[in-house]
Amino acid sequence: MTRKKRRTFNDEQKTEAVKLVRVCGESIAQVARDLGLTESSLRNWVNQDKIDKGEGPEGELTTEEREELRVLRRENRRLRSEVEILKKATAFFARDNSTGSR
Repeated sequence: MTRKKRRTFNDEQKTEAVKLVRVCGESIAQVARDLGLTESSLRNWVNQDKIDKGEGPEGELTTEEREELRVLRRENRRLRSEVEILKKATAFFARDNSTGSR
């Protein structure tokens, strides 16, 4: 069984789809059918648009905040890795110096 290739949509395409729902008043189901999207994808885009405009539930992250969190998590992983490398190097050189001075 072959899988369908996952389609990707740029920000402009997402914005236009959301606009059809929020501004033009078309239903999510209708817009999804017309554009060949899944209803769940379009619903997520509409909900995220509400959050980005300050209309969403309290505490939900905006798109900008989600991106910042993603970048910070990546940087955190890199820094943790660097700290581990430095710990190992420190232990290696400390061991080497203690045996080399005899």
